[in-house]
Amino acid sequence: MQDSIFTKIIKGEIPCHKIYEDEKTLAFLDIHPVAEGHTLVVSKTQVEFIWDLDDDEYQAVMQTVKKVGLRLRAGIDKPYVGEIVVGTDIPHAHVHVVPFDQPSELKRTLEQVETATDHDALATLAQRLYFE
Repeated sequence: MQDSIFTKIIKGEIPCHKIYEDEKTLAFLDIHPVAEGHTLVVSKTQVEFIWDLDDDEYQAVMQTVKKVGLRLRAGIDKPYVGEIVVGTDIPHAHVHVVPFDQPSELKRTLEQVETATDHDALATLAQRLYFE
């Protein structure tokens, strides 16, 4: 299987705005966020679908999703934090963790994808949310 963009990020071949990492998972800010704090939690094992992770890796992803969700709830001024498993955008198991006010905010628009990424703002936010 060819390395996904997430595998390249895990290997350090592509930079990211990391907020958490452990032996089995990596969490970093989405470069085309639907909301401030939109974070991706990825398994360090590349499999296409989250349901194909072995039980230990699946549990590790979900434990990291919980940690990140709690951090976002405490660090971003939004009343809700949602998790989304899409499984079609990148062929690498991952979960979107997104702070929001209204469910309609969870939809990414073409305009958001085509807008230049503000890496300075993401770097500042990543420092604020980073797990020490």
